Amino acid sequence: MTKSNAATDKLSPLLPLSDVQNQLVNRISHFIKNHLKQQDSPAIFTVLGDAGTGKSIILSHLFSQIQTQARTDPQSPLYHSTNYFLVNHPEVLKVYRNIAGTSKVLLKKDFERPTTLINQLEQGRTSADVVVIDEAHLLLSKPDHYNNFYGTNQLESLLHHAKVIVLVFDETQVLRMKSWWSEARLIKLLAPYPHEAYRLTQQFRMTANDELITWINHFCQGQLTPVPKLVGENFDLRIYTDAEKMRQAIVVRNKQVGLSRIVSTSGYPSTLDGGKHYVTEGNFHLPWDQYNYTTVPWAEIPETINEVGSIYTCQGFDLNYVGLILGPPVTLRHQQVQIDLNQFTDVEAFKKRKDLTDPAQIRQIQCQMVFNSINVLMKRGVHGLYLFAHDANLQQYLVSHNNGHLAI
Repeated sequence: MTKSNAATDKLSPLLPLSDVQNQLVNRISHFIKNHLKQQDSPAIFTVLGDAGTGKSIILSHLFSQIQTQARTDPQSPLYHSTNYFLVNHPEVLKVYRNIAGTSKVLLKKDFERPTTLINQLEQGRTSADVVVIDEAHLLLSKPDHYNNFYGTNQLESLLHHAKVIVLVFDETQVLRMKSWWSEARLIKLLAPYPHEAYRLTQQFRMTANDELITWINHFCQGQLTPVPKLVGENFDLRIYTDAEKMRQAIVVRNKQVGLSRIVSTSGYPSTLDGGKHYVTEGNFHLPWDQYNYTTVPWAEIPETINEVGSIYTCQGFDLNYVGLILGPPVTLRHQQVQIDLNQFTDVEAFKKRKDLTDPAQIRQIQCQMVFNSINVLMKRGVHGLYLFAHDANLQQYLVSHNNGHLAI
């Protein structure tokens, strides 16, 4: 493999785009310029798409074009405009700022977390013409004093200040109650404003065929079918009955091509107290990912081969090979994949909301968020997905219907 493993290269605005991606960038650019001078209301362009469909690289190219024209092209409607790129994921934010450090037209201060910009806007310390938002499904949709956000909805707050907003959105990557979104909720919020939307469907991350993508999508809807055969494919799919053997295989892959890691769903001890908490499955025993104080993304730090990645360090990133532990909450009952919320250990994810009071609805949303985390983790691997299931019934099904993918 000759491609770079660096996340900065995979999100670089210098990376070539497909014809469809280029056409979309041009369409959004035209939308921005048409609406930039209108004063009556903000305009919003939404890019919808599943994990791995190239949403972020499109935004990277778009924002580079915006800032090039804003800073160097007196003939452009964007000249001397003030624009920001927002992302609520601290690990992804590091990547964009690292990219800015090598660019002549991008500045690190162009890239912010939403709360930071919202507070600056409300205090009159800056203004915003165009705001580009990566992973808008992570925007807070309730107050969060821990993150110094005292509004009711981050997107709603930004609509009061920006002239044009471009965002990417995937409701299957919503992971916490404080950022609970659905596509229907987004559409309702944007209905009063001029807006357009475009849905990406082509998978750019995984080298797997459509059968495996469909199998993962069905799995994350609770529907379990035999593992697809993937005959003649370049994608490496394996089912393991021993998590330690899976770890050893990932270590080998990491030595061969790099950027290969073990990840897991919730269901094992995990507390935000600065200490180490371990994922244990038989002979497998590794700590959860530690808070990353460096400017390097978690997966690119060599020592993290000895940690277990979570959705909070892996979402938005490519791995070459991923070994996924489906933890205790992920069960097989009555021929359906079900979520046992009693086994869920990520206490930060399910904090209460005043606008949600129906226990049945809350439970449905919580189960969907666990499925969303599985979807995020299953779609991290570019070249391979290795699976181990804690639940005996689920493991037995995967083994019995492995279609030649059983490793141990």
